[in-house]
Amino acid sequence: MARQAGSAGEKTAAAIREQSLRLFAQHGYDAVSMRMIAHAVGVQPGALYQYFPTKQQILMTLMREHMEELLASFKAQGIESEPPAAALEHFARFHIRYHLTRADEVFISYMELRALEPAGFQEVESLRKTYETELKAILVRGSEQGIFRIEDSHVSAMAIIAMLTGVNTWYRSGGRLSEKKIEEIYAEMVLRSVGCVD
Repeated sequence: MARQAGSAGEKTAAAIREQSLRLFAQHGYDAVSMRMIAHAVGVQPGALYQYFPTKQQILMTLMREHMEELLASFKAQGIESEPPAAALEHFARFHIRYHLTRADEVFISYMELRALEPAGFQEVESLRKTYETELKAILVRGSEQGIFRIEDSHVSAMAIIAMLTGVNTWYRSGGRLSEKKIEEIYAEMVLRSVGCVD
């Protein structure tokens, strides 16, 4: 991305990312033009190219930042030294909390992955695999210690992540269940899925 000096440039770049995220989530990447993004930001279309030469670069930036922030936030939890069952519950609760507040980012991260060009796809996929590896490490530890009953750590990790991320397809704020209750329900389902029950 072409860097713009000063706070005004930084604010404009942030506005481009914010409005692009909203438009991509609402209309789909293919249906959104640079002109639409410029109009939403309140700048001339030509001004966008000072920050992002292509729409593809905007999408790539959004996806990369989402995964980098997810990984950094997870690392900050510091669950590496926790016993496997506690670590797995912590992972599930973290994943639910993090994703419930980022519906647009999650939607784009999954639904528009196919829109990335090969180099961008590989970079984002590498970040995704890093996150998946964190979960697999927990599952392997639990399995080796006889705490979890799983057939394959990779399959189990993919199934758990799919189940947890799926909350964004149906959850709506202000519904019957609070976010805290949903977090508790999903954490228990994850533990039960690996045979770890009270």
